[in-house]
Amino acid sequence: MAKTLQMVFRDAAGKECTLSLVDPKADLTLAQVNEAMTEIVSRNIFTSKNGDYVQIADARILSRDTVSLA
Repeated sequence: MAKTLQMVFRDAAGKECTLSLVDPKADLTLAQVNEAMTEIVSRNIFTSKNGDYVQIADARILSRDTVSLA
């Protein structure tokens, strides 16, 4: 099963921007993700075409199974 961590931010224009990381640690906690996201916002590490990331919107882990029919 493939897993992806999605960290969703709002930029200066209020638009959502998503950073995706494949294969996050199995024991990753919400507190750890929030800490990383807060650091990204406070240090202006990333920007979008609409400006800097200014707010945390959401964090989620997506799981995907692939089944071959052949």
